Amino acid sequence: MTSEKILSVSDITKQIKGVLELGFSNLYVRGEISNFKLHSSGHLYFTLKDEGSQISAVMWRARANQLLFKPTDGMKIIARGNVTVYEPRGNYQLDCTSLQPLGVGDLQLAFERLKKKLFDEGLFNAERKKELPLYPQRIGIVTSPTGAAVRDMISVLSRRMPSLEIIVVPVKVQGIGSAEEIAEAIKMLNEHQTVDVIIIGRGGGSLEDLWAFNEEIVARAVAASSIPTISAVGHEIDFSMSDFVADLRAPTPSAAAELVVKDRNELVELIRNFYYTMTNSMNTSIESYRQTVENLVSSYSFNKPQDILRQRNQQLDELDRRLHQSIRHALLLSKNGMDSLHMRMKSLNPALILKRGYAIVRQEGTVVSSVKTFSSEKSTSIEFQDGIVPNGNSLKKK
Repeated sequence: MTSEKILSVSDITKQIKGVLELGFSNLYVRGEISNFKLHSSGHLYFTLKDEGSQISAVMWRARANQLLFKPTDGMKIIARGNVTVYEPRGNYQLDCTSLQPLGVGDLQLAFERLKKKLFDEGLFNAERKKELPLYPQRIGIVTSPTGAAVRDMISVLSRRMPSLEIIVVPVKVQGIGSAEEIAEAIKMLNEHQTVDVIIIGRGGGSLEDLWAFNEEIVARAVAASSIPTISAVGHEIDFSMSDFVADLRAPTPSAAAELVVKDRNELVELIRNFYYTMTNSMNTSIESYRQTVENLVSSYSFNKPQDILRQRNQQLDELDRRLHQSIRHALLLSKNGMDSLHMRMKSLNPALILKRGYAIVRQEGTVVSSVKTFSSEKSTSIEFQDGIVPNGNSLKKK
């Protein structure tokens, strides 16, 4: 055995690597995913297997970010890529450049592509979702007028809330032109603003049957609606693009009718409970206020003003009595004073003095009260009680 024929592990691995990578490139491999792992680096690691064998596979982050779906264990796919050798372990693996779900055609790929586009635009964001009104009065339904879905919805709505007004906008829900009709119906309801909520839906079907609700024109019409929208397309397992952009997704059309309005009986019971609670609360409050008023009325603080008023009335009576007494006393004093003055004036009346034999001597109209002021040369008159003697000669009677 010569040294030229002895190869190192690295040498043989490199030779195998060259043969495999040159001979197995741009392959399409069908298999089932298992042991799937999304690494923190963003790279995907998984095993691709079938009934008889398995192969390790990897997809690097740059290509993984372009996927329109999320690989999961058990998913059957067609992987495109090249066989490479991981030299440190001597393992060969499939370096995937693209993944496509097995059995999913162009429609599914278009769905995933549009979904990613609308997601990136933020049309799926929760903050842009509008809340449904608690008690809508008019419901707009965009659906086929002949399908079972519209009958189910009308039946449920009428049973739950008979007073509800239902406006059905008939459209095609599948086939050529159906997406345009659905979008136009949504726009029309928004222009007229006659309904409180819009339900867009139809019964179940295949991906092709439901495709009208996956068209971009419908998704954008739903997203642009100023009226709250409910998407109810197909069965619970079916998802359409309108489900993601609508304000609420219902698993079925009947479920949408259940979600949009409250049951009349529940509302009646709720009103009864409110009435009972309010009545009890009001009666309790009235009784409490009545007791408070009674306590106030019977309290000393409430009755004190009456006591004060009675005392003030008594004081007023006393003051009135004293006032009248004072007035009478003052009048009596005034009368006595007047009588005294009258007697004094009467006693000082010159006429009374003259009756007692006295006379008044005047000279030139002036009373002569002293001998010293008497003059024999002046004209003299003497007044008696019954007359005046002028110049001391003849008598002039009064």
